[in-house]
Amino acid sequence: MIDRLDIATPDGAFHAHVHRPARPNGAAVVVLQEIFGINADMKQTCAELADQGFLAVCPDLFWRQEPGVELSDATQADWEKGFALYSRFDRDLGVVDVGATIAAVRRHLGGTGKVGVMGYCLGGLMTFLTAARLGADAAVAYYGGGTEQYVDEAATLSSPLLMHLAEEDEFIDRAARERIVQALAGHPWAQVHTYPGCNHAFARHRGAHYDAAAAALANGRTAQFLATHLA
Repeated sequence: MIDRLDIATPDGAFHAHVHRPARPNGAAVVVLQEIFGINADMKQTCAELADQGFLAVCPDLFWRQEPGVELSDATQADWEKGFALYSRFDRDLGVVDVGATIAAVRRHLGGTGKVGVMGYCLGGLMTFLTAARLGADAAVAYYGGGTEQYVDEAATLSSPLLMHLAEEDEFIDRAARERIVQALAGHPWAQVHTYPGCNHAFARHRGAHYDAAAAALANGRTAQFLATHLA
């Protein structure tokens, strides 16, 4: 069942797209968007998580600039608008908003259920920052652009973190990827997988660089990781 959750902050309120599972497992996953807002890809991701038994909640990260953004990766105009929103996005306030979402979801679960965070691109970066600054019961980051700028924050990471990186990522070059991998190597809470021959957004449904085999592998690892840490 598809629903909506309203989330209050000292700066105002924003909403999240919610997909409720037919057979709840008692846990939730907060899904963090790419630069395209809560679009069809994010909604499909929420539906897939609901099929696994999770309450899936996708907050509107761009609400402080423009509430209700829903873009496609299929047009140049939407790419330009997405990048414009991204360039103005306040990452520190974004972490605050993700934290408010996690708190709202915990209250919705009655304070007993576990809550994970999973994000893509911008959302992947926000997943890493949330895990490092606030913590979560589990965190999964898909190709989080800009993560290399914050790798020192791995020192405060105390949440289980799974990270997926593409070896041919046009937005995370080899040097950036190596910096991320080295920062997390041997970290007791983190595991990083790289996917040879894959471009950025290899797991985006119907995306230009969608790679079915790599997406299935990454998503399978994610499903096992969430089942382990959110049980």
